[in-house]
This record gives sequence, structure tokens and C-alpha cells, in this order.
Amino acid sequence: MANSAPSGPSDYNTKIIEEFRAKGGHVGGPWAGITLILIHHIGAKSGIERVSPLAYSLQGDGRFAIWAANGGSPGHPNWYYNLKADPRIKVEVDTQTFTVLAQELDDTARAELWPKLLAQYPQLSEAQAKTTRQIPVFMLTRQD
Repeated sequence: MANSAPSGPSDYNTKIIEEFRAKGGHVGGPWAGITLILIHHIGAKSGIERVSPLAYSLQGDGRFAIWAANGGSPGHPNWYYNLKADPRIKVEVDTQTFTVLAQELDDTARAELWPKLLAQYPQLSEAQAKTTRQIPVFMLTRQD
């Protein structure tokens, strides 16, 4: 896309994205063994495409759960607002790129899935303990 930008002011995400693409969806370091997805989202205010590497949980049937933990910060990450504004996005999983529809789970669906996410990613408990906000969970559903 012509109006594309790295996802942040630092090189951190850029290096993860480059390694992800070079190694067919796998990265090392602190992300070794974590299943990562690259989400392409359009800035709600800027209109600029950004790419963010996120952990995900495969849910089957072309569905992927992601969560807006933001390291337990008091506010949601920027990509949260971008998905709310434009939920039809491209993602990269392993070596595939495809379109998904991102839908934030309601309280009931989130409450059902949350214990499974905590079992898979125990560090989510730490992030939730750092903030008073409920960490939102999105379901990404493959569209093609």
C-alpha cells in the first residue's frame, strides 16, 4: 500500500516482522515458541497502513483469537481502535496472507474463551493484573 508505515517509532516491531517473513512465520528471542500473526490495519485517523506482530490462539475453522493486552498498560493499543474502525483486514500467518474480519468478543464469549487463553498464554494473567481495564479479545475469521 502506498501509505504504509512501520507499526511504531522503534525498530522493535520492524525486526520481528522481518524475521517472521524471512523464517516463514517463526521468530526467535523472547518470541520463540509463540505463534505470531501479522495484522495489517489502517490508522483510524491517519489512514496509514500499519503492521503489528501479535500472539494468537488458533480456534479452528479459519478463526484466530487475538487480545489487546498492551503489556497491561491502562489504555488499549492503537491497533484496537483501528480494528474497531475498519474490521476487515489482511493478516499473515506462517507464509500465507489472507483477509479476515475482526470482531471484538462480547462479555459472554470472552468469558468462555478467556480461561483457555490463560492456559495457553499464562503471561496474560500478569498483563491483566497490571491494569483495571478488561483486556479485549478479538476473533479474526478468515474471509477467503
